[in-house]
Amino acid sequence: MRFIPAYITLFFVGGIIFPYLPILIRSLGYPAVTVGILLSIAEGAGILGPFIFSRATDRYGKYKGCIILTYVVTAAAALPLVLFVHPVLSAVLIAVFAIGYRSSMPLIDSIVTINLGDKGNYGKIRVFGSIAYVCFLFFMQWVPVLRPNTSLNIVIWICITSAIAIVTIALLPLKNPSHISRPKNIDSSGGEAAKKKSIWTSFFIIGLTSIALNRMAMSPIYSFFPLFLVEYMNWDAIGLMTALAGIAEIPFIFFSFYLIRRFGAMPILAFSSAMIALRLGLYAIFPFRASVIAAQLLHSFCFGLFHPASVAFISDSVPSEQRSYGMSLYLSLGWGIPALLGNFIGGFIVDYAGYRFLFATFTIFALLGAAIYPVYNFRNIHRKRL
Repeated sequence: MRFIPAYITLFFVGGIIFPYLPILIRSLGYPAVTVGILLSIAEGAGILGPFIFSRATDRYGKYKGCIILTYVVTAAAALPLVLFVHPVLSAVLIAVFAIGYRSSMPLIDSIVTINLGDKGNYGKIRVFGSIAYVCFLFFMQWVPVLRPNTSLNIVIWICITSAIAIVTIALLPLKNPSHISRPKNIDSSGGEAAKKKSIWTSFFIIGLTSIALNRMAMSPIYSFFPLFLVEYMNWDAIGLMTALAGIAEIPFIFFSFYLIRRFGAMPILAFSSAMIALRLGLYAIFPFRASVIAAQLLHSFCFGLFHPASVAFISDSVPSEQRSYGMSLYLSLGWGIPALLGNFIGGFIVDYAGYRFLFATFTIFALLGAAIYPVYNFRNIHRKRL
């Protein structure tokens, strides 16, 4: 329970970064293509960040200090982003910024899953982050001062929320949880025993590929949906619609533990992909307020089940002494690279074909994500029969 404040403040930071970063970049005067490229740079740098911090924490166990450092880096890079507007400088600052904010979540997730053990209910703790996310988004939608409609105001909120998050991490009672202990045959550098046990099985590769296809399909929603609302639908409801999606995910995150135990992580990942395809189809075919609201409610499956199933998959596939590394693989190869590619491609599609074509195109990745596990499972069953 002592990690709940850390999750709450983590999602205060996420509540300003995730929905408003595209708006921040766009308000600097960049076209959609440049917005997509800069968001791709953010995702690319976000791949590097978790590896840097996770290796340090796995080796030295300094979770608390490393998490604080991620927030410091995030806040330090944010303000120059709006003060010095130049494509090259913006790219560098976005990269540093992303290294910070993309590293905090895997570090917190890894330390929590290690503490909980194999039978722990991750979703029961993670749900507090979603509740905080929703509350903060409602606050952002109707805040009377420092409205998040300018780049400077958005950056100020990033600095405020990062400072609050640093306080909650600093107030944690221990530098490292007492539950964490290294096996005697594992030395401080990871040990030969850990190195001999490869996590790269065919099942792990298939699972990570499914996660990556899921994230690729979701990239237009995470990166271009706010611009779709403002520029295509002329609807200033970024905070409201993002909060609606957050509300939808809460009960599914809470009960995900029981669903994962009942059906397994991989079938849930496949089901989430099918729901992402449906959601993208609603945006593309029915760009009206009612259908957009319905599509936002599908976030319950697209993330509410998807993220806990992904964490469960990593936890089951990676030994505890490599857990931070495994979570970094999830956030980097399963999350960062697909988002990088999606944002890069998406910016060009928006400029040349529009938002609706963007959503329609990315249903392909969602359908592939839904198909990969059933095909893999069918082939395994067929081989066993032979």
